Amino acid sequence: MSDPAVAVAPAPLAASPALPRLLASLGGIGFLRPAPGTWGSALVLPVVLGGPWACLGLALLLSLLGWWALTRLPAARADPGWVVIDEGAGQSLALAALPLGGGLAGVLLAFLLFRLFDITKPGPVGWADRRHGPTGVMLDDLIAGGMAAAVILALRLGGLLP
Repeated sequence: MSDPAVAVAPAPLAASPALPRLLASLGGIGFLRPAPGTWGSALVLPVVLGGPWACLGLALLLSLLGWWALTRLPAARADPGWVVIDEGAGQSLALAALPLGGGLAGVLLAFLLFRLFDITKPGPVGWADRRHGPTGVMLDDLIAGGMAAAVILALRLGGLLP
């Protein structure tokens, strides 16, 4: 018989895999099919309306939350398709290269470049993708986002993009 005077405290929220899983999947977006990474990338596109600093802030926030969540989800360390917080962080970084509002052409270019680099994994993106654990999961997308941002900045400096 249990003593009604003895209460069992609920497990803290962080001890449950529910919050890390919710974060890693960007609120469940990672479970959409097909192409969950594309859905995760598309989710953050509106941040461009806040300007480059908002994009950088979101990239930093999602990176920190992603590393935190992935360290608490052993199954997510192998980068299953439903983990898309890394795509959100990388896409936000790519968008940071655009001016306030970004313009439709700029946002589309940032989206396509990021997805291209994330999917094909050229050079440093592939290297980062081969790292193990949360670092590898997050780093390849951040590098892909950085590469997309570099291309956009080069186009802007060359006068080919506003």
